[in-house]
Amino acid sequence: MAQLATTQAAQGVGKKVAVPHKPFVAYGFLAPAILSISVLSLAPMAYAIYIAFTNFSATHFLKYQWVGLANFIALFNPKDPLFSVFIPTLEWTFLFAIVATAVNYFVGLLLAVILSNRLMRESALYRSLLIIPWAVPGLISILAWQGLLNQNYGQINGFLHNFGIPAINWLGSPIWARISVLMVNLWAGFPFMMTASLGALQAVPSELYEAAAIDGASKFEQFRYITLPHIWQLSLPLLIPSFAYNFNNFNAVYLLTGGGPPRPTNMFVGYTDILASAAYKMTLTYNLYDWAAAISVVLFIVVAVLSWLNMRFTQSFKEDVV
Repeated sequence: MAQLATTQAAQGVGKKVAVPHKPFVAYGFLAPAILSISVLSLAPMAYAIYIAFTNFSATHFLKYQWVGLANFIALFNPKDPLFSVFIPTLEWTFLFAIVATAVNYFVGLLLAVILSNRLMRESALYRSLLIIPWAVPGLISILAWQGLLNQNYGQINGFLHNFGIPAINWLGSPIWARISVLMVNLWAGFPFMMTASLGALQAVPSELYEAAAIDGASKFEQFRYITLPHIWQLSLPLLIPSFAYNFNNFNAVYLLTGGGPPRPTNMFVGYTDILASAAYKMTLTYNLYDWAAAISVVLFIVVAVLSWLNMRFTQSFKEDVV
């Protein structure tokens, strides 16, 4: 066989070999993936976009009508009930995404800088312990935190009681509920940022720290003028998608507080509801499919813009990036 292949190769030197063109074979291999994506993703998305332009709800379940941009106009119309659902939720969604991303990043970066100290012999042990929140499924972690933060029998209030601190209504007070959501999200999110920062720190030349130490720079100055600029360039591709993820972080909110506590001026969404959980409630709790679809379309547009910014600033699809 080897001799026959060698002879055929020698005879074919300098000749153009005609390769049969069979495009349908490639489409055949791609068909299962294209079909599953179309049925499970594209079709529901198209249907949700269609519902956003109708009055499809519990009162117009069988005879719904096309209303055009009426639902989207209502989102920004102060006189419409949908305005009181959308605008407060949008404001908290942006605040939650910004604060959660920033806190997770800086806590992860701080821990990465501490663990990268060569004089720390237990660094590997601490890394293994700090990575545990990332290894545990998020559903289990959030439900565990729900029990820990319970006002009556939660272990956190029990611990504070030993120091004479009265019980805190972690999940029932608007301010403390938002703090609890951010705190639990920090528990689940900082290991990823820490791991990414540890990898980025390896790319910082050690000669820069040695030269800075010789010049008399303190540890804080080394961090400010050497570590942070280098880490920032490598972290930007992670911060934008992390912000987009927190902007749509349904589990962190709904599993912990259910969107509560409720607002006295609004029966549809609570103080900790974000756009994703608000759309979920509009659909399954109140059967307001038109409102939920309109909110979902706006949420999709925001996440799409964030993804576009991520690809543009990180130049993910450009070749020969310096």
